Amino acid sequence: MKEKTTLGAYSLCFPYYIAGKDYYAMILECRNSSNTAQNILKRGKCALNFLEDSYKDFKETVKLGFPGQTPKEKMANCKFEFEKGLAEGEDRPLVLKKAYQVFECSWDDTLENAFEDKVKVGQLDGIEGPYRNFNGVTSKFGCHFILKIDKILMKEKFYNAIVNGVKSRDFPKVPVDYGYRDSTYFRYSKSKKPLKCPIPDVQSNSVASVRYASERIDPSVKFTDEACAMLVKVPRVFLKTVLNGCVKYAKEHNITLIDEKIMKDINDKRKTEKGKK
Repeated sequence: MKEKTTLGAYSLCFPYYIAGKDYYAMILECRNSSNTAQNILKRGKCALNFLEDSYKDFKETVKLGFPGQTPKEKMANCKFEFEKGLAEGEDRPLVLKKAYQVFECSWDDTLENAFEDKVKVGQLDGIEGPYRNFNGVTSKFGCHFILKIDKILMKEKFYNAIVNGVKSRDFPKVPVDYGYRDSTYFRYSKSKKPLKCPIPDVQSNSVASVRYASERIDPSVKFTDEACAMLVKVPRVFLKTVLNGCVKYAKEHNITLIDEKIMKDINDKRKTEKGKK
C-alpha cells in the first residue's frame, strides 16, 4: 500500500467552510503539474497531515517538495511511516503515523462543475482553458481544490487537551511558516512555548447573563442555574444558537426544565453527531 500513497509539502492550505454548511472544508492551492493536483483530479481523495516541529522531519519533508519528480522517484527513499486512516471508501491514501492531526478529505468537484477538468498524468507544460474561478483548474499552471473534511484524526494526548483544557505541555509543537522557500532553501520558524490570553467572551459571560439569554428563547422551557453554568464558556456570539439547540432538544423530548443531566445528554448527542461527520 505504501507505494500507492505519495506525499507533498504544502503551506497554501487554509480553512474554507467553517460554519453554515453541513460539512467543513479546506482549500488547497497548488501547481496543476504537481503529483498532488493530478492525483486529486483523478481520484478526488487526499489526506492533510500535520507534523510537529522536528528538523529531522523537516529535512524529510523538503525532499518531497522538488518539482518534476514522478511519484515513484519521490517516494523511493521516503522514511515516513504510514497507517490506514478511518475514512470510508476506496482509493483512500494512507496517513502519516506521527502526524499530530490528519484531515481525511474528498474533493467537492460538484462546485463549478470541476469534475469536467481532466489532466494527463505527468503533464508539466500547463493546461489550456477555460478555467474555473475557485475550484479545479483555475489557470494555465494553477489549481484550487475545495476539500470536504470526511474525518479528523488526532493523537489522543491533544484530543484530551482540547476536551479537558489545554495546558502548554499538551499543546502540539506547531511549526510556523512551514514550507516558505526561495530558490535555494526551504524555511520555517521553530515552535516555542505557546502564549495564552483569555478569550473576552469567556470573561464576560456569567451564569446570570446566560440565564437572562435563556429566558428570552422560549418561556415554556426553563434552565436551572447548574445548566446555565455549563454554558458560561460559550462565546456570546454563539450563545443564542446553542440555547436554541437546547430548547429544540427539550421540546423533542417533552422536557420543560433543562438541568445539569439534560445538558450533559445534549452535549453527548452533539459529540456523537459530530463524530459521524
